[in-house]
Amino acid sequence: MNRTFTTDVLICGAGAAGLTLAVELARRGVNFRLIEKLADPFRGSRGKGIQPRTLEVFEDLGIVDRVVAAGGVYPPQREYRADGSYAETALFEASDPSPEEPYRIPLMLPQFITEAILRERLIELGHRPEFGCELTGLHQESRGAVATLRTTGREETVHARYLVGTDGGRSTIRQALGIEFPGKTLGVRAIVADVLATGLSREAWHRFNEGSMEKQISLCPLAGTGMFQLQGPIPLEGDIDLSAQGLSALLADRIGRSDIAIDEVLWASAFNMNARLADRYRDGQVFLAGDAAHTHPPTGGQGLNTSVQDSYNLGWKLAAVLRGALDKLLESYEQERRPIAAQMLGLSTRLLEAAKAGSVRRGREVHQLDLCYPDSSLSLERPERRCGPLAGDRAPDAPIRGAGGQPTRLFNLFKGTHWTLIGYGVDRLSAAKARRGLLIHAVGPRGDILDYGGHLRDSYSVREGDWVLVRPDGYIGAIVSSEFISELDGYLDDVGLQVSWEFNEV
Repeated sequence: MNRTFTTDVLICGAGAAGLTLAVELARRGVNFRLIEKLADPFRGSRGKGIQPRTLEVFEDLGIVDRVVAAGGVYPPQREYRADGSYAETALFEASDPSPEEPYRIPLMLPQFITEAILRERLIELGHRPEFGCELTGLHQESRGAVATLRTTGREETVHARYLVGTDGGRSTIRQALGIEFPGKTLGVRAIVADVLATGLSREAWHRFNEGSMEKQISLCPLAGTGMFQLQGPIPLEGDIDLSAQGLSALLADRIGRSDIAIDEVLWASAFNMNARLADRYRDGQVFLAGDAAHTHPPTGGQGLNTSVQDSYNLGWKLAAVLRGALDKLLESYEQERRPIAAQMLGLSTRLLEAAKAGSVRRGREVHQLDLCYPDSSLSLERPERRCGPLAGDRAPDAPIRGAGGQPTRLFNLFKGTHWTLIGYGVDRLSAAKARRGLLIHAVGPRGDILDYGGHLRDSYSVREGDWVLVRPDGYIGAIVSSEFISELDGYLDDVGLQVSWEFNEV
């Protein structure tokens, strides 16, 4: 029996990107469905690095404490020499939190746990993925996308205002749209496996034969589990025995030791590394996000993080347009996120070349805190700034106090689905128009926040009369001085924040 349903957004693929998008839509009250062709959740550790910028995203989504509690910091790298001795080094440069950047080092958390936490959050918001539901047909009409879905024993047709493909590197959605996926195969084939092993301590990431693409292999204790992640390059051709016996033999051959054994394999994959970027992220009412739009080598831990941030960018824009904002707001998704993916592909590829030579130390470049949208149509500066963060940059955190005296942070003001407007040295009661979806704060006469210590002033390089507009995804949308407040009003109209009433002095 064929049945017809209607939804505002159909999300195809319930990995990290699809789950993040679903959480974003759920907390905004958008009608959506999240489907996944696999019968069960993904069970591997593949993307195990959570970068500082993604931790900020997870704070906004309400799950950062769960993520931190479930994971752990990366252990030191223990690189073994031929004589059995070793040297230990830190994988990441040490960096303490600061008022502007509360998370400064990556966290290790296996991908299946990250996705489980996102599913838990989604269930709290009243939704859940539909596993065992596969998209088998797709076409577009003037007002949306029409998808044919198949589940056990039945087929159904879904009419969606928008459809988002978050269905991985072999995306059915991308192929159905005929979107090219240019790039290259990087000439490296590798194994990654979650294993139970004996003969190794869990205090270090054990690395053998660094710099040799024939003999290199490593075992990393997976935080939050009793497992190790085994990684290593393998020949470009030929079958690989991924059983416990097969991986034990491979390990013994490469390290010349018999005291380390693989007791059980819980998940394993052999794959070719690729760097590919979709020609476009949108076709009519259909969008691509995550690995469907870009595929990275695993070096540097950029893939999952870039995917989560794609959805974090797209979610609020879809919700805004569904509430009445102009469709051109959605054009900024590809405009902003595709250059970021290209940048991250370049970084991951450079790090892969370094790993081939035995260098695996990582710096700030992997943290994703410096990614920005300077050329976005959503970035407004009046007048043009010459210092401090610019429109399109990540909005820094800062300690502040409420007028009642209680300490808090800017990130607490930003948290949620709203835009945030901060006036520095202005009178809150007479300077701004109230709009649905916009929270207004002020430092100044009758201001509701106090910039004790001057951290906000220093972080944003603001002067009296300046207004800073922070987007729902934690980026600076606009910075204007008071004489350009009319341009800010026009900006807010364009993104769908309509005036509700005039906030007059009382």
